Amino acid sequence: MLLIAACGLVYELVAGALASYLLGDSVTQFSTIIGTYLFAMGVGSWLSRFIVRGLATRFVQIQLMVAMVGGFSSTALFLAFAYTDGFRVLLYVTVFVIGTLVGLEIPLLMRLLKGHFDFRDVVAHVLTFDYLGALAASLLFPLLMLPWLGLARTALFFGLVNGAVALWSCYLFRDTLGARRLLQGASVVILVVLGVGMAQAERLTRLAESSLYADQVVFTRDSPYQRIVLTAWQDDLRLFLNGHLQFSSRDEYRYHEALVHPGLATLNPSARVLVMGGGDGMAVREALRYPDVEVTLVELDPEMTTLFATHTELVPLNDRALQSDRVRIVNQDAFRWLAESDEVFDLIVADFPDPSNYAVSKLYTTAFYRLVGQHLAEDGLVAVQATSPMFAPRAYWSIVATLADAGFHTWPYHVYVPSFGEWGFVLGGRGGYDPDVAGLPDGLRFLTPRILPQLFDFPLDLQPVLVEANRLDDPVLVRYYEQDWRRIQR
Repeated sequence: MLLIAACGLVYELVAGALASYLLGDSVTQFSTIIGTYLFAMGVGSWLSRFIVRGLATRFVQIQLMVAMVGGFSSTALFLAFAYTDGFRVLLYVTVFVIGTLVGLEIPLLMRLLKGHFDFRDVVAHVLTFDYLGALAASLLFPLLMLPWLGLARTALFFGLVNGAVALWSCYLFRDTLGARRLLQGASVVILVVLGVGMAQAERLTRLAESSLYADQVVFTRDSPYQRIVLTAWQDDLRLFLNGHLQFSSRDEYRYHEALVHPGLATLNPSARVLVMGGGDGMAVREALRYPDVEVTLVELDPEMTTLFATHTELVPLNDRALQSDRVRIVNQDAFRWLAESDEVFDLIVADFPDPSNYAVSKLYTTAFYRLVGQHLAEDGLVAVQATSPMFAPRAYWSIVATLADAGFHTWPYHVYVPSFGEWGFVLGGRGGYDPDVAGLPDGLRFLTPRILPQLFDFPLDLQPVLVEANRLDDPVLVRYYEQDWRRIQR
């Protein structure tokens, strides 16, 4: 019971994580998947009443079906997303089928055991180990399985567990099992198929991802927080997180110079800099152009900072910034770290992914920016990447309004980055700001003293729109962002 409960929950977690990676909005994906799974378990429990004979045989058969459907669920969904338009349908059908089969397991097992224990003991034992299995799965999935095996191999591994339970059950229920040898043979065959699938899982997901990206996929990894994909074409390396482009090595310097230097170039030469997000080290690289600056980098995902501190093709992109003795790396949630820290900085850079879901949206709220203000020196500045004022105008101006609502004077600006199009940023501070006094460092490839003030000039088609500030209890930013980008994609 402990094993099959753990398997059932892991398949649900795999489906939720995969949907979050591919579709975004983790709250919606996990909510709908959990609801579908629990409903399907209820359907399975109701259907179990119609199984009146051969309980042990049916139990083994259900284990084998769960092993195959659950084990190959992640791989099939990856391929469906890449090659068909039916991903959502297959997602919920898969979750429903697995939930129904898992719902059948518990009543059948209780009926199989009722001749060996008192009924109250059967209920107590089955439900106890069911809940213990769920606890084990909920801990193992994010802490061990996902980081080490990834989504596809995690599902296949637990498919192997279901297959092993089926084979074990052929022995446990040997006295009441019909067609025992046939079921044993089927169990062995399915275990072999799942084993081959696990050995080829990375190849299959690479095949699926190769159709999702224009360039060759050269690196993939699942972390507890995101799917990391690196593509390459000639001298252009591109990083994607959960399917969203983060940078192109050909023009990332435009983005990162615009993010860091408009603020830092007007501050003390020995300014203390905090970079939140930006685990690729590019923003840190720009801050280190000032010889007396020291940087604290707070990045949630240790996989990102490790990758960009050690990968031979990526380290040159940030000029080995993450190996510098002037850089301190903290792998922690930025919200939590700010709440626990008492440090003060002259420049705080918020280089987070776009607010496409509620988990990221909290880092663009009035509550978060007020917390940022507590760590900002009196004459300090905060620089925020704020999505595109061209393609997501309401989202962009909502971020500006949120900073203002949190008590900052704001200076919106924008820059053209070929890989992204027109992109927006916001500077915030308690005092004044004058881009004309910026002392830019040597080695820049885009910004000049003449260009910098022009970034703060918005043409007629990028003018402010009327929007609300983003709050923890009312995350309007996610709705603005989704509606803006959906309008562009039509």
